[in-house]
Amino acid sequence: MTRPFNFSAGPANLPEEVLQQAAAEMLDWHGSGMSVMEMSHRGKEFISIYERAEADFRELMAVPKDFKILFMQGGGLAENAIVPLNISRGGSADFVVTGSWSDKSQKEARKYCDVQIAATNESSAHTTLPPPASWKLRQGASYVHVCTNETIHGVELHELPDLKSLGCDAPLVIDFSSHVASRPVDWSKVGLAFGGAQKNLGPAGVTMVVVRDDLLGHALPICPSAFNYKMVADSDSMYNTPPTYAIYIAGLTFQWLKRQKEGNATGIAAIEKHNVAKAKLLYDAIDASGFFFNNVSKDCRSRMNVPFMLRDETRNEDFLAGAKARGLLQLKGHKSVGGMRASIYNAMPLAGVQTLVSYLQEFEQKHA
Repeated sequence: MTRPFNFSAGPANLPEEVLQQAAAEMLDWHGSGMSVMEMSHRGKEFISIYERAEADFRELMAVPKDFKILFMQGGGLAENAIVPLNISRGGSADFVVTGSWSDKSQKEARKYCDVQIAATNESSAHTTLPPPASWKLRQGASYVHVCTNETIHGVELHELPDLKSLGCDAPLVIDFSSHVASRPVDWSKVGLAFGGAQKNLGPAGVTMVVVRDDLLGHALPICPSAFNYKMVADSDSMYNTPPTYAIYIAGLTFQWLKRQKEGNATGIAAIEKHNVAKAKLLYDAIDASGFFFNNVSKDCRSRMNVPFMLRDETRNEDFLAGAKARGLLQLKGHKSVGGMRASIYNAMPLAGVQTLVSYLQEFEQKHA
C-alpha cells in the first residue's frame, strides 16, 4: 500500500515503521496477552515501556542529569498556565511574542503573574524575529518565555539566546512543541522546555516537559497537584494515570529517531541534516517561482512549517484539489494566515517534499 503524504501541522504524520510496529503489537504486546491500551500504568509491563521512553529521550536530546523529564497532559496550551503556576512565584515574567502561540502564552500567564512583552515582531506581521540584543528584559523576572518555532506563521529561532550575556539571570522557558527532536537543544541556555507530542513525537495526548531541578518545588498554592512539577517528578510521571498509549507511541518514535543515519551522523544530528535538506528543497522551489511566495525573512524561516501563498488566490481551491488527487494532503494554511502551509516534520520523507515540489512546478506551468 502506498500511503499519501500528509502535511498536517498537527496531529501530524508518524513514521510508517512506528505505525507498523504498533499495529503488530496492538492485541498482544511482547507476549503479555494485553494491548498497551489495556495495561495498568503501575504494572511491570508499562513501567518498562515508560522507563525506556524516558531513557531514550534523555539520550537522544542529551538532557543533563540535573533536569527532570516529565510526561504530562494538556498540550502546550495547558503549559501556558502550568509554567507560571510552577515557576513564576507570583512575580513577573517577560515574553517575546513572535506569533500566535507566544501571544496565547503571554495572555494565559497574565492570570498568574505580572507579564511584560520584552519584544515582539508584530510590526512585521510575524515575518521576522527581534534580535535578542533588542529585548527589554527586567531584572528580577521569574522567567523569560520564547516560542522557538511558531507553527502558524512559520518563523523559527534557530539559535537560543544566552540570557546571561544579555544581563539577565532569569531561566529561559522554551515552547518547542513544533520542533522538538528536530534539532539539538543547548541545555546550558534553558531552564525549562515543553512541547506537545503531536507534531514530531507521537499522537496527541502526551506533553513533554524538561525542567531543571532548581525550578522544582516553587508551585503557587493554587496549582493543582496533578500539574505540580515537583509532585509529578517525585512520582515519575505517575501521580495520576498518564496517557499510556501516547507514551508508548512516543517511545517507539524515540527508537526510530535513534536509528536514523545521515552520513556519519546518527539520531538527532542525522534528523537535523535531513530536515535542513527538506526545507532547503521546498524554500528554493518557492523562491524560484513566480507563482508562489513566502513572506518570512530567510534568516528565521521554519524548517518544520512552511507557509506559502499563491499570487493568484482565486486558484487556491484548484491547487488543493489537485494536491489531494496526487496524494498530497492537509496543505491548506491556517485560517488566520491563509494560503497554504506544508508541515514537514521529522517523519516526512524527502520523497514527500520532492513530490510536492514537482506539483508546485506542474501547477505553475499549467496556470501561469
